[in-house]
Amino acid sequence: MDVKGRRIAIIVTDGFEQIELTSPREALEKAGAKCLVLAPKGGEVQGFKHHDKADKIKVDLELGKADPNDFDAVLLPGGVINGDAIRVEEKAQQFVRDIDRAGKPVMVICHGGWILVSSGLVRGHTMTSWPTLQDDIRNAGGTWQDKEVIRDRNWVSSRKPDDLPAFNRAIVELLADTANRANARPESRDEARA
Repeated sequence: MDVKGRRIAIIVTDGFEQIELTSPREALEKAGAKCLVLAPKGGEVQGFKHHDKADKIKVDLELGKADPNDFDAVLLPGGVINGDAIRVEEKAQQFVRDIDRAGKPVMVICHGGWILVSSGLVRGHTMTSWPTLQDDIRNAGGTWQDKEVIRDRNWVSSRKPDDLPAFNRAIVELLADTANRANARPESRDEARA
C-alpha cells in the first residue's frame, strides 16, 4: 500500500513505550509516509521498555510550533508515564482534536488512549486500549472491547506491544484508504489551502 507523501505526527513525551513508537513509525515509513516526533519540549524524549529506561529519541518539532493542517494523521503511542503526562498538555489535546475534526486518521495504542479521553473525543467511538483504561473510555462515552485491533471510522486502536503486527497493518491500510479518498477529490491539498 502506497502512502507516499503522507505526513504523520507522533505525539509523545518522556516515558513513552519505545516499541509503540519505533515499530509503527518503521511500518509507516516503509510504506512511504514521513513521520515526525512532536513533544511539548524540544531536544529528546526518553523511551521506556515497560518500567525500564530505553533509548532517547530526537524530537523533530515542539508541539507549540506544530500546525495540524500540515499533517495527514496522528500516532499516539502508549506507555503509562507518557499517557498520563501527555493527556494534560493542552497543545497536545488541541492538536488531536483538530486532526480528528478534519477526519484524518487517529492511530492509538495502549495508554495512548488517555489523551483521547481528556480531549473529549471518545464519545460514540468503539476502541480498545490497555485494559486498565476501559473504565475511563466507557465513562467518557466510548465502547471498549478487548480486541487486538479495532478500526472505527478514522480511528485505529490496539491494546499492547504484542498487537503491533496487526496494528501496523491496520494503520497503513487506514492511511492508504484516506490517501486514496483525498487523491480522488477534484482539488489538491495545495489548492484547498489557497
